[in-house]
Amino acid sequence: MSDQNKVNGNSKNEQLEQYRADDKGKKLTTNQGLKVAEDEFSLKAGERGPTLMEDFHFREKMTHFDHERIPERIVHARGFAAHGEFELYESLSEFTKADFLNDTSKKTPTFVRFSTVAGSRGSAETVRDARGFATKFYTEEGNYDLVGNNIPVFFIQDAIKFPDLVHALKPEPHNEMPQAASAHDTFWDFVANNQESAHMVMWAMSDRAIPRSFRMMEGFGVHTFRLVNDEGKAHFVKFHWKPVLGTHSLVWDEAQKISGKDPDFHRRDLWESIENGDYPEYELGLQIIAEEDEFNFDFDILDPTKLWPEEDVPVKIVGKMTLNRNVDNVFAETEQVAFHPGHVVPGIDFSNDPLLQGRLFSYTDTQLSRLGGPNFHELPINRPVCPFHNNQRDGISRHTINRGQVSYHKNSLAANTPSPTPEAEGGYVHYQEKVDGRKIRGRSESFKDHFSQATLFWNSMSEPEKQHLKNAFSFELGKVKSKSVQQQVVDMFGNVSVELATAFAEAIDAVPPQGEESSVTKSSPALSQLNTVKSPKTRKVGVIVGSIVSGEVADILQTLKSSGIQGECISDKLGRRTTDDGSELEIMHTFLTATSVIFDAIYVVGGSDDATFKKNALHFVNEAYAHYKPIGGTHEGLQWLNEAELTGEPGVVSGDGKDDFVKNFTEAISVHRHWNRQV
Repeated sequence: MSDQNKVNGNSKNEQLEQYRADDKGKKLTTNQGLKVAEDEFSLKAGERGPTLMEDFHFREKMTHFDHERIPERIVHARGFAAHGEFELYESLSEFTKADFLNDTSKKTPTFVRFSTVAGSRGSAETVRDARGFATKFYTEEGNYDLVGNNIPVFFIQDAIKFPDLVHALKPEPHNEMPQAASAHDTFWDFVANNQESAHMVMWAMSDRAIPRSFRMMEGFGVHTFRLVNDEGKAHFVKFHWKPVLGTHSLVWDEAQKISGKDPDFHRRDLWESIENGDYPEYELGLQIIAEEDEFNFDFDILDPTKLWPEEDVPVKIVGKMTLNRNVDNVFAETEQVAFHPGHVVPGIDFSNDPLLQGRLFSYTDTQLSRLGGPNFHELPINRPVCPFHNNQRDGISRHTINRGQVSYHKNSLAANTPSPTPEAEGGYVHYQEKVDGRKIRGRSESFKDHFSQATLFWNSMSEPEKQHLKNAFSFELGKVKSKSVQQQVVDMFGNVSVELATAFAEAIDAVPPQGEESSVTKSSPALSQLNTVKSPKTRKVGVIVGSIVSGEVADILQTLKSSGIQGECISDKLGRRTTDDGSELEIMHTFLTATSVIFDAIYVVGGSDDATFKKNALHFVNEAYAHYKPIGGTHEGLQWLNEAELTGEPGVVSGDGKDDFVKNFTEAISVHRHWNRQV
């Protein structure tokens, strides 16, 4: 791209165009462009003789295959991504000089990678884990990376402990188990002996760690950053992504079953949503604290194990990101994308959060290992949309062909170019924070409160969410073999909630905590998913139909579709069903290829007198009921719900009147889960 090119919503797409290749209809060649006459047989000395070393085509093809895999990320290995664009609602010039946060007329291209943390690249996606939510903004001033998670806090306060955390969280080295799970001794031993993890563990044991989809989970920058305006005035900031569809989760039994039925569940959901035009949307929110108010809170605002309660520091919604294009190639884009919290633009700077400070080193270091050298910024997915010029040269995978004899600064042979840009013209200058202190290995006394915000989180949960926390601790610690570790965790979380610790202590045959309940009574309603947005849009309903179908069913599905609800028909065989009025329904799933856990709701129509069909249908219904999902029944399905004694239960909608049924079923789907149901 020339220096004169302007950045817009399509510019990154246009830039990538030169790297895209469509081989359909083309002739086979080597990587050097030589046309290949034979690709089935290697070159041999006679039909039954040895393969010859001179077979350059075989050697090129096999060598490339042998090197197709690059080292997977140590954490966040299992990921999926999409392209999008960001639009600003209002100028933030009062707080920052970052151009993409000032000009409301621009659409900034983005690339977002979602991921699990603990598992390998081939692990399942619905495991209990934190999720990565990393966003690359391709701005006119350079790439800005907001590298966050779906949980606003972290396990540790200082980056020097990160290798210890990951070693404890990963499969145990003596037997390489368990994969993508925290239900084992070394993780909980780390937790019990590093009690700063208490708050993050509460989030990890909550519903937030098993999101319904990438489209329905929040994103957080985790750390405290700085915004700096044109006058050099700074504010502390935390970044939030708020999903327009609300924040929703799976239930644990459902999450485990999906891991077996469809380990690609989350990436499939994201891919299909974009392909269907149901573009995921997230609003960008900022929590902003003036520098002079840094010490006005009952927590240290630089502590990465602490959040800023939204009731104390409101979230200012400033823009929206829409993911509107799937990747063309997962390896070239999703796997090779390189994020770094140190990729900033003028107007965004760092705080002294010790975990953030360590990440500023670690991310470059890991990209050097994964991507083979210092030129990872030249890969198409990582290239800025603005021009870049410097005196860096050579190295593995260098794409740029630099001309001229000069590659140093200062110089006279090239009129001292490339030359620095003054701050007034957009050059990046670090915020001039005054620093005064002795060199010390330690942390502030204000970082030593490990339990009050963990209790705040507990206090903020609804009763169903509290029960899920009790169940999660009971499950995870029930897998721990060491009785000592189990007891240490019980004693630790007695400092958070005696009620919680007593519940899982009894479940694992440990001694309940002997202390009193925490004196912390504060809560934050924003932390409970009970208070999230509830919408029927993009919800997927499994529709069970037999061979005899009323034409009214097609009308019902069309009306549901007008509310954004996607109906997919299930039967004993694939194909098409003709209704009694001549319309057709496509059967997309059978009882063998589908399961209730991949749907948000079940609508049973019936239309078969086969006993096995009815048995399979009721299995779907009963499992969905146990997962608190909406259930609808009309026609023969209504009779089946009556026989199962489910009609009248919360979230179970039945009726013969089409309009009333659709209205009530849509409302039930909007609620997402019916926790007041007795299961």
